[in-house]
Amino acid sequence: MADNAAVQDYGELIRVRREKLAALQAEGNDPFEITKYDVTHHSTDIKEAFETLEGACVCVAGRMMSKRIMGKASFCNLQDLTGNIQSYVARDSLGEDAYKAFKKMDIGDLIGIKGTVFKTKTGEVSIHAEEVTLLSKSLQVLPEKFHGLTNTDMRYRQRYVDLIMNAEVKDTFIKRSKIISAVRSYLNAQGFMEVETPMLVANAGGAAARPFSTHYNALDEDVKLRISLELYLKRLIVGGMEKVYEIGRVFRNEGLDTRHNPEFTLMELYQAYTDYHGMMDLTESLYRHVAQEVLGTTKITYNGIEMDLGKPFTRITMLDAVKQYSGVDFNEIHTLEEAREAAKAHGVEFEPRHKKGDILNLFFEQFVEEHLVQPTFVMDHPIEISPLTKKKPENPEYVERFEFFMNGWEMANAYSELNDPIDQRERFAAQEELLAQGDEEANHTDEDFLYALELGMPPTGGIGFGIDRMVMLLTDSASIRDVLLFPTMKPLD
Repeated sequence: MADNAAVQDYGELIRVRREKLAALQAEGNDPFEITKYDVTHHSTDIKEAFETLEGACVCVAGRMMSKRIMGKASFCNLQDLTGNIQSYVARDSLGEDAYKAFKKMDIGDLIGIKGTVFKTKTGEVSIHAEEVTLLSKSLQVLPEKFHGLTNTDMRYRQRYVDLIMNAEVKDTFIKRSKIISAVRSYLNAQGFMEVETPMLVANAGGAAARPFSTHYNALDEDVKLRISLELYLKRLIVGGMEKVYEIGRVFRNEGLDTRHNPEFTLMELYQAYTDYHGMMDLTESLYRHVAQEVLGTTKITYNGIEMDLGKPFTRITMLDAVKQYSGVDFNEIHTLEEAREAAKAHGVEFEPRHKKGDILNLFFEQFVEEHLVQPTFVMDHPIEISPLTKKKPENPEYVERFEFFMNGWEMANAYSELNDPIDQRERFAAQEELLAQGDEEANHTDEDFLYALELGMPPTGGIGFGIDRMVMLLTDSASIRDVLLFPTMKPLD
């Protein structure tokens, strides 16, 4: 019965709001016919500059979040982009008809307030309203004021309500925008050029991931959504663009969890005439710059753990990391059979197709990753899991690659890029074998990319990192969904 009563009450509130709108329209005061309002200040600007604005006339606009009617004078709270501000609304200042109209306005209505800046007796910076204009009528009821929008699933589905009700959510997305701007400004200052490459591709390569497929009607051709930015950006290096980067959406047909969404924002950059050590230096400087620029400090706290971006980042090989945390020294393991025996002895599950390097990586994932909380570069991966990376000249079983870890998460992946077209063709052939064995994340051979390499690509360093995970760390957000405005959700039905 209580639930039915709540539904009836809600329905009644909606009906009353629509009746108010109909009455306004009948009187020739349709708020939806208003096309503009001249805003002079935002709430936080007024509070921060009170000493210079006291007594000045200002115009603010936003959503009315609360209202206290006290006879001939009232108070309301207006929320705009930067925060909220109180307004004192009196009949003597507005006039009787305008004051009556104000009293009929609802929580959630969009209003404009023109008035003078002052402080109340309690010291709160406020606006003494001279005009209140209804700019848009809210026909829905906002979530209950004191509890806000707390249902996590509904917060993600109705992000617009989440942004209205939870100030910290809006702050997260303002920070996200600043983080991306800081990345761009840093790279631009280093001489990198921002470019755009195709999202619909015939061959989705550059990463180990399952792509989404679709059909292009105009060409009667099946195409895929890109899983990476790599292969087109390398083509630009071949073309003579020495420093390029792209920040864009990529799409991977995989599961949903706190760190994965099927579409996410990736940044990749490529720089001619450097290697993976150059990429380490750039990554360290970039992260430090972004944290300082957006947060004002290089010390960040995530889930109660402090991480210091101001100190030199740890650098360790994958072999040494696995030895340190599992006790297994892969330098002493020379055959696939020995690797399989070590895996069985340590409870590491592997598949028949896995080679020695794959098993080393499985050890790393099982024993090492969770310990890499402070900024750490893990270097020199096995060749089996690195099809686009230069071999280490002194040890061709391994490649010049690193992954950057913080909080136990992979934050970036970087190489000394493979520019030998003969070697690259052999790597693609190995990937094709994996595809034939059922590995849906293996790469197809990209003949056009091979042709580009045959023209000649200079020694090049490249890196890719997920913007979303970077934002998670810098905003102390528990889930990737907390930093995506509109994350992928299961259908309600």
